[in-house]
Amino acid sequence: MSAYYNEIDPFAAQWLRNLIAGGHIAQGEVDERSIEDVTPDDLMGFTQCHFFAGIGVWSHSLRIAGWPDDKPVWTGSCPCQPFSAAGKGDGFADERHLWPAFFHLISELRPQYVFGEQVAAGNANAWFDLVQADLEGMDYTFGLVPFTSASIGAPHIRERAYWVAHAGSEYE
Repeated sequence: MSAYYNEIDPFAAQWLRNLIAGGHIAQGEVDERSIEDVTPDDLMGFTQCHFFAGIGVWSHSLRIAGWPDDKPVWTGSCPCQPFSAAGKGDGFADERHLWPAFFHLISELRPQYVFGEQVAAGNANAWFDLVQADLEGMDYTFGLVPFTSASIGAPHIRERAYWVAHAGSEYE
């Protein structure tokens, strides 16, 4: 069993490979294609799937939280630029709005647990409404928590929201 990391940025993808080799994140494969090119068949056999993987923060964080590498989970931190106050404000019209591609994979393979995060400022509320409606429409339980980096001592606000979706009616 291994993890799948999807990351289009070559620099971040190489960091993922280095972190995997060093044992700092779950063992796995790095795929540098766009999520729009990933098919459900590409994900068969992977225990964990991390989309928009960056430098493996989700894998590392799950380990810190006591989530074993062999416990199935999907994570995704969709690009924030379409919904960020610092971005152009194109929202759903922005080509970087990649929730539809992520949701397609979720709807095809129905992972039991999906975690994600997104900017919590700007016009992101409409994005969260879409994500919640899509997932609840597939009978996932959905929860969201806003969080600022200042709440853990950072000298800036940086508003984010973290969400979880669970495919069952009861949490473990």
